[in-house]
Amino acid sequence: MVEKQDSSRITKGKIDEAISALKDLKPKERDSLSDREAIRKMRRYIEKLTSDKYGYTSDEVSEMLKGLGVHLSGSRIKYLIGELKKSSRRRHKAEPSEENTTSSNPTTEIQPAVKANSEASIEQTVKSGKGKTKKQQPVVQEHEDE
Repeated sequence: MVEKQDSSRITKGKIDEAISALKDLKPKERDSLSDREAIRKMRRYIEKLTSDKYGYTSDEVSEMLKGLGVHLSGSRIKYLIGELKKSSRRRHKAEPSEENTTSSNPTTEIQPAVKANSEASIEQTVKSGKGKTKKQQPVVQEHEDE
């Protein structure tokens, strides 16, 4: 038979106690991880082994890991390492450093603006004989300094 649930109200004290208990809970330790998470945790060591100093290939690292029960191909390891590098680069670009926020460029000289005839800076449209409009190139006139 189906048990009848207690329809009594829950007191505020019980809710506060439950919230406190929920806040204190720590994340559960998972028994297995995705291949991406596994490589993320082992990345530093894999990169060290595949560096020029140690000289192992991704396929050799894959063979070592297979002996430990981690079945990832060398190409998959290489791909995931590349993806992790990309995501960390994006994250670093998104977080501007203090050096990037202040301008380190020297002040540039401001060139005096050349005053042009107002007619020269405005493009004029002229109707051609067929009813289409054409843009004429602005005419630049030289001015003598007084």
